[in-house]
Amino acid sequence: MDGAIAGRDSVVAQVWQALSEPVPVLVDGPPGIGKTAVWRALVADAVRAGWLVLACAPTESETALPFVALADLLRPLTGRISELPRPQRLAAEVALLDSDAAEVVDDRAIGAAVRALLDAAVADTTYPRVLVAVDDAPWLDPASERALRFALRRVVPQIATLVICRTTGGEPPAVPLGLDQAPAGGRLARINLSPLGVGALHHVLRARLGTTLSRPLLARIAQHSGGNPLLAIELGRAMLRLPKLPSPGEDLPVASSMQQLLADALAALPTASRDAVRLAALLAVPSVRDLGAAGVDLAAFDSAEEAGLLVVTPTVVEFTHPVYPAAVRAGIPPGIRRRLHRGLADVVTDPDERARHLARCTMEPEAGVARELAEAAGRQRTRGAPELAAELYERAAELTPTEAAGDRGWRRLAAVRCRFDSGDYLAAGTAAEAVASDTTGDLRAEALLLRAAVAWCTDDARTAVSAARRGLASAREGTALAGRIHAHLSLFWDVPEPARRHAEVAVALLSDRDDHRALLADALLLLLFNEVRAGRPARTSLLDRALELEGEEPSWLAGTVPAIWWKGIDEHTRARDRLHRMLAGATVRGDEPSQHELLLHLGETELLAGRWDAAGRHISAAHELGEQLGTGLIGEMWLAGLLDAHRGRLVEAASVAEAGLRRADRLGDAWCRRIHQQLAGFVALSAGRTADAARIYGDLAATMDTLGLVEALTQRFEPDWVEACIAAGALDTAGAVLDRLAERHARLPRPWTMLGLARSRVLLASATGADPTEALDDLATARAGVPADVLPLDRARCLLVAGMAHRRARRRRQARQVLDDAIAEFAALGAAAFENRARSELARLGGRPSAPLELTATEARVARLAAQGRTNRVIADTLFVSPKTVEANLARIYRKLGISSRAELGAAMANLPEDDG
Repeated sequence: MDGAIAGRDSVVAQVWQALSEPVPVLVDGPPGIGKTAVWRALVADAVRAGWLVLACAPTESETALPFVALADLLRPLTGRISELPRPQRLAAEVALLDSDAAEVVDDRAIGAAVRALLDAAVADTTYPRVLVAVDDAPWLDPASERALRFALRRVVPQIATLVICRTTGGEPPAVPLGLDQAPAGGRLARINLSPLGVGALHHVLRARLGTTLSRPLLARIAQHSGGNPLLAIELGRAMLRLPKLPSPGEDLPVASSMQQLLADALAALPTASRDAVRLAALLAVPSVRDLGAAGVDLAAFDSAEEAGLLVVTPTVVEFTHPVYPAAVRAGIPPGIRRRLHRGLADVVTDPDERARHLARCTMEPEAGVARELAEAAGRQRTRGAPELAAELYERAAELTPTEAAGDRGWRRLAAVRCRFDSGDYLAAGTAAEAVASDTTGDLRAEALLLRAAVAWCTDDARTAVSAARRGLASAREGTALAGRIHAHLSLFWDVPEPARRHAEVAVALLSDRDDHRALLADALLLLLFNEVRAGRPARTSLLDRALELEGEEPSWLAGTVPAIWWKGIDEHTRARDRLHRMLAGATVRGDEPSQHELLLHLGETELLAGRWDAAGRHISAAHELGEQLGTGLIGEMWLAGLLDAHRGRLVEAASVAEAGLRRADRLGDAWCRRIHQQLAGFVALSAGRTADAARIYGDLAATMDTLGLVEALTQRFEPDWVEACIAAGALDTAGAVLDRLAERHARLPRPWTMLGLARSRVLLASATGADPTEALDDLATARAGVPADVLPLDRARCLLVAGMAHRRARRRRQARQVLDDAIAEFAALGAAAFENRARSELARLGGRPSAPLELTATEARVARLAAQGRTNRVIADTLFVSPKTVEANLARIYRKLGISSRAELGAAMANLPEDDG
């Protein structure tokens, strides 16, 4: 038996089985229990099986080296880096190939690059499986951990993942790298290594110490070590250093901990050897070159090598177990440790390694050291390691002398930016407030602007506005900084007129500054947006100028405004194209918050365009991403509710509206209230509760009027409000709302206002007993002026209204014809609630019922089997389709036949021709 994994053969087999499925595996246990030995055995098995193995074994000292673990893990895939999209390729070259960066690397792009490389590895049929194997995950450097966590939570589940994690204090560790949230459905095989027995320890000690101990002595070692193989090995070594082995009545050289055992082992070494081991433990990578520069003679390691603590190679010194260097460092007295760091700082060649040692040995403020740390922080930020950069900036600020208070403040602020870049919004917000409270002028203004951005990213618009306004009060008037704050305020403020004024000032202050072209483009877009919302004429020249300025990369501040504008005026193709282009860029960069926002905009665009299946896919993707990001899911739940309402799932939609309104009341969120008021009104109207709908729409209008929101581009509720008022008998209110809609149309004519206005006039004419002929002619003209693929639901509703007007005017033939057409268009859309209303109107005509729409051959077969009482599963097996396909066919059958349940199928099928096949 291999002494390294003695007693672990069943564990290895269990883990191998899980990896072969594959299920992510987490192996944990206390230090020294044998986790690394099991990991190495499994990695070797995977190599022998022909798997592609991506492995890294980070150490505690390497946590200060950004992407060092990731570079080790992805080394077999570096040849594929050149195939990545440009943002991912540049980020991966900096992170994995250590190339110089010409600009700051977005660490999200590195995560996206890792995901792309893993996807490519899985697609390579050369290997039967891909194994990602991480030994001692808690010692992953933060940059590697973030990128790997991002990728592993999103890659296809064909990747086998093996992660080793240590327990401390007997508590099971948190699941690292998001393994319990991976695409494998949250499945995770968690295996805790138990202590070894006497027999297994016999093999371990014989393999590591080259000697065989008596069974009684082994039993005592097992008892005193608690079955921990590493402690057993060190106990064995300690006994072998004695003049003779302990007799049964003598005490073993037992220490209270591994640290104490290693302290005894180090104490037994010559002074030169002990000092050399300490220096090696303090280096992130103990290279022979750096150790030699520190005055270490390699011969000094001989005693430590004989003791089994480390191995000397031609280039580096490697400790034989990751516990050893950590225990060595813990045993170095603080004064001696600072002296050793100082000596290493003077000889290491890497400037970042020098900065690390300076940070640990400098106790008093020192301008030169602070400057070096700040420069190292800048390099780490450029490389896409914001967490490490933040720590270095914070330490640089601490070591900045009192007389350089300005430098200290800017370094603190740089640390806040790094916290913000890393997504640690809580820490960034707290630190930004702290900087603002200690500073004045531009520095305070910058800190408060950053505090506002943090609040905006956490859906706290109220704090965003408050912080930005405080920042504006601290900034000098007429400066670019003031212009930047004005631009942000025009986004943060939901009230149109103040937002418009801020955008106007931002444009004026930024127009002559080439270094702020992108922000100027944002300000122009926000000026257009808020002028329209305030009821002013749409100056599309602002849009044209902004699109010319923004270049290839729309910013996060206002990049979606053109799409919002285009979907607001029913130019869905242009909106869709821009959103997809922005989504592709955000995906390449790994910018998931932007992806989330863009998916929501796409969902709304497709909903308005009548492409409800596409809308559903975008909404579902946004919901999944929102759950991963931990957002409030307000937008996706509202859109899902709106889609349900359009499809006739009114109970589900009503539940969403009620929950959204409760949340809006709790948070005081005006935007959340508006969108859920509109949803609640639409649900009530669709359910026939017209008085409720009229009241809700009235409240929505009052909410908008209070805000000064004259034109909400994508909130189009007046035609539904008119319809609800007329059905509820409130004709005076209906007339006033119609005037409001006419003003909307005059201010900004677009397809939906044209159709809504014509539809409302027909309804009002019919309700007041007037001759609807002229209004119906105008309605037909309006409908003909809107292409079939633009607002298909609105076009179908025009037919429904025309059918209602013809019926009331006793034009039965015309009513039947347009209602038949309306039913067909509603059925094609899947608008069940409106289809049912059209069928009800048709039924009120009496006489011959409308002929059912023709079923396809598959639908006819499904219908006959369902009418015979067959279950969906039986039907699926009979027709060789999936149960979901059967369910979808039944939904279409019910719509086409005008029925609502399986029980009605028998009678409905009686009029269908026999199936000849």
